[in-house]
Amino acid sequence: MKARTAIKTDLFADEHHRRKIDSLGDPLTEIESHIDFAALAAEVDRVAPRPISAQGGRPPYPTETMVRILVLKRLYNLSDEQMEYQLLDRMSYKRFCALASATNVPDRTTVWTFENRIGVAGAKLVFDGVSAQLLKKGFIARGGQIVDATLVPAPKQHNRRGEKELIEPGAMPADWKPAKRRQKDIDATWTKKHGKSHFGYKLSINVDKKYKIIRRIETDTASTHDSQHFDNVFDTNNTSRDVYADRGYPSEARDAWLKENGFRNRIQRKGRRNKPLSECQQQRNRRIAKTRARVEHVFGAMEQMGGKLLRTIGQARANFAMTMMAACYNLKRLVYFSKAGIEAY
Repeated sequence: MKARTAIKTDLFADEHHRRKIDSLGDPLTEIESHIDFAALAAEVDRVAPRPISAQGGRPPYPTETMVRILVLKRLYNLSDEQMEYQLLDRMSYKRFCALASATNVPDRTTVWTFENRIGVAGAKLVFDGVSAQLLKKGFIARGGQIVDATLVPAPKQHNRRGEKELIEPGAMPADWKPAKRRQKDIDATWTKKHGKSHFGYKLSINVDKKYKIIRRIETDTASTHDSQHFDNVFDTNNTSRDVYADRGYPSEARDAWLKENGFRNRIQRKGRRNKPLSECQQQRNRRIAKTRARVEHVFGAMEQMGGKLLRTIGQARANFAMTMMAACYNLKRLVYFSKAGIEAY
């Protein structure tokens, strides 16, 4: 007698699975319903037009499809190879990228080529485009601004002492073959934080207190001090004059500039050798920390998007990845507001 089984077969099983996914709540469907990807693609095409060959050949994939793929890649921190596999394997990915009925999907080389085509300028347009959609819904910068930076790790490089001496001033060892050079990240740098060494890059952001939306960003190598990015990410459009930052940002010149321009200084104080902070200053730091901690929620959300580890070589591609990281965070923030029924005021 044949053993009974709960497995049922059906020629329309895929359709049943789609309905089940919809009933459970597909997060990609929510993203698609609240984000205007056509507008993002139009901006990208304006800066990096689709290549057209007069001699024919295979036409390129639609820019909107490729932008959606880049969003998926960053949301889940996938490599180009993993992205190709998931587009073939995952029903929700194919539907999100309008490839459900396609017999072919963009392969790893196509994704890599598209990223190179649009470059950091294209990633910045995606970031600006999502920001524009947030502003269109009324989510302007409110409540004050919080400035902070996070380290973004890159694959550690194992170089000999002689090679390090050449790399630090910007040279390249002569005995490295082209294939090896392509796998060596000579742009990323080392730094120490809380007594631990870190290798990679740095992402500085400006977040508004009210909505925790990233308003401005700056990318650099890990060894660059956080305070050097303060002026580049400062946002003059925030409705509040409060400026929050941790103990890595205070300086006499910055304090004077903020006071002169009418901003309220909420930057934590830092003790000096033989001159510790007074009890009053420590209490002030603690009060500021309660608000400043909101920026850590942003970095935590980035960590949940598959982690912050970069899978790229070189600063140009690292800048691209970090900009897309910030864009995807804002994108998820916009979806959250829309889904939760939160309206700007």
